[in-house]
Amino acid sequence: MTTINRTRIARLRTLGLTGLVTTGAAAAALTLMPANAQAAEMTQAHTSTAVTATSADSGRTASQKGGYANNLDGWIKQSLQIMKSKGIPGSYDGLKRNIMRESGGNPGAQNNWDVNAKKGTPSKGLLQVIDPTFNAYHVSGTAHSVTDPVANITAAANYAAHRYGSIDNVNSAY
Repeated sequence: MTTINRTRIARLRTLGLTGLVTTGAAAAALTLMPANAQAAEMTQAHTSTAVTATSADSGRTASQKGGYANNLDGWIKQSLQIMKSKGIPGSYDGLKRNIMRESGGNPGAQNNWDVNAKKGTPSKGLLQVIDPTFNAYHVSGTAHSVTDPVANITAAANYAAHRYGSIDNVNSAY
């Protein structure tokens, strides 16, 4: 086993133990992640409160847009609807697989330890997007906030479509 894999396993175990104490269901997702997954450090506990969009979106929450649930399932389904209207490829399974690997389903996840973070641009949100990538691949019709779940998913899927053909083709950190 390489040093990198040992480090990843140690980080996952630390995150899993911390998560069990602080976040319940999110911890279960982290604990079940494959040992070689790259998980982001969780900087805040996952809660069931609504994520507020920017004022450009009339202050509505993710759960108020189009009748989608304000949870991971609803965010993915809302993003898929936007992606379809914009011609961005991707599937529910491809999005969820990558979200669970990248953030464990926590929209507030932030990576404070990788090379991007060391350069001052930490990866954020469900699909661990850095601000410059989010700004370059932001999709109109979504909040202009990297931590808004729907905006994060849609921008990451747009980036993956341009770089890999589809988020479905991404099977590791991207």
